[in-house]
Amino acid sequence: MKQSDWDVIIVGAGPTGGRTATHLASLGHRVLMLEEHSEIGRPFQCAGLVTPKALHEVGLFDSVLEEIDGARIHGPSGTLVPVGTEGKLRTYVVCRKKFDQGVVQQAMESGASLWLNSQPRSADVTSERVTLLIDSNGEDITLNCKLLIGCDGAHSWTRRTFKMGRPKEMMIGFQAEVLGYKGKDRWLEMFSGSAIAPGFFAWVIPSGFGSHRIGIWSTPERLNGRSVEQCYDDLLQNPLWEEKFQGIKEIARFCGPIPSGMVKKTVGNRVMLLGDAAGMAKPTTGGGIGPGFKQIKGILGPLSQAILDDDLSEKNLKKITSKHFQMMKKDQDKARSLRNLLVSDANDKELDKHFENFADPNVLELINEIGDIEKPVPLGLALLKKVPAFRLLALKAGTRLLFR
Repeated sequence: MKQSDWDVIIVGAGPTGGRTATHLASLGHRVLMLEEHSEIGRPFQCAGLVTPKALHEVGLFDSVLEEIDGARIHGPSGTLVPVGTEGKLRTYVVCRKKFDQGVVQQAMESGASLWLNSQPRSADVTSERVTLLIDSNGEDITLNCKLLIGCDGAHSWTRRTFKMGRPKEMMIGFQAEVLGYKGKDRWLEMFSGSAIAPGFFAWVIPSGFGSHRIGIWSTPERLNGRSVEQCYDDLLQNPLWEEKFQGIKEIARFCGPIPSGMVKKTVGNRVMLLGDAAGMAKPTTGGGIGPGFKQIKGILGPLSQAILDDDLSEKNLKKITSKHFQMMKKDQDKARSLRNLLVSDANDKELDKHFENFADPNVLELINEIGDIEKPVPLGLALLKKVPAFRLLALKAGTRLLFR
């Protein structure tokens, strides 16, 4: 007979769900993770970059496929801006299946339970509990919990069921795993331009054993009727870079949404959203692991006490999360505004001019001094304030959002 009463039920056993379960189970709470798929880490819909801070938090270095020293960023007309330093680690590329499984394994070792092939069908929330009807391996089971946490990704069932809003941006990502790409060891490459990734960028990331991940992301309105697959084909055939892609062999394709922009309601009565479900992917890179880890870590103490006290009303959950979540939202909004100013709202001619400015040795020195994949806002503000060529943009921005 499966246990039916829990302190916390987490919908989704990805990195954010697994890390949340580890924290709460370590504090003695009865935690159940529900995962709709038959295995952890599949399907795979991510470029696989994990920042040093996030990787050190979980210690899963056996999941690392490559270490990355920097990025070679290409403007629409071919201007190259190398950001990084040989031998100075910037980020990691991981095997997402191994990484995700490791995070969830840590949760189970901390005392959390995991049910695979299990997904919620309906939920009823009262002042006393959440009652959840789930389908587990084809069997209907009723569960009760004090708190329901949605870590169930871009199309979150939890978010939709409790009408908690939509992410500000829902970007579309496409990626292919290939063999035979001609790249530079320990460096990823990024490509820009309206023909390749309107408003955003394409990437090529080394993923170990001679393979690379080639990906594109953009938004539906910027694609203007095109598909991300068409952009991918245009990248491979672009005269500036086609030689790099000659002879590549595709071994897999993936496609998925990237939700960025915190939803209107991250909490309700006995309900909370974390990670992609809350729209927490970074607007500059699409990464969601770091923000998900940060979200739960910043509220852990008071949330644990609220679970012990069974004081999980919307009012108290807002009190617990408001300051931390709003700080994260503010950083996210600033990063999006800077991205739009410097990249997304620039046409190819303007973008080429920006790349010429980025390539200036003094600007490159500034980028390498301040640049941090985890914290793009300080770099963006420094560029606007300290680089003469960008001061006109700073005046154009002229918003309290950027400088408050």
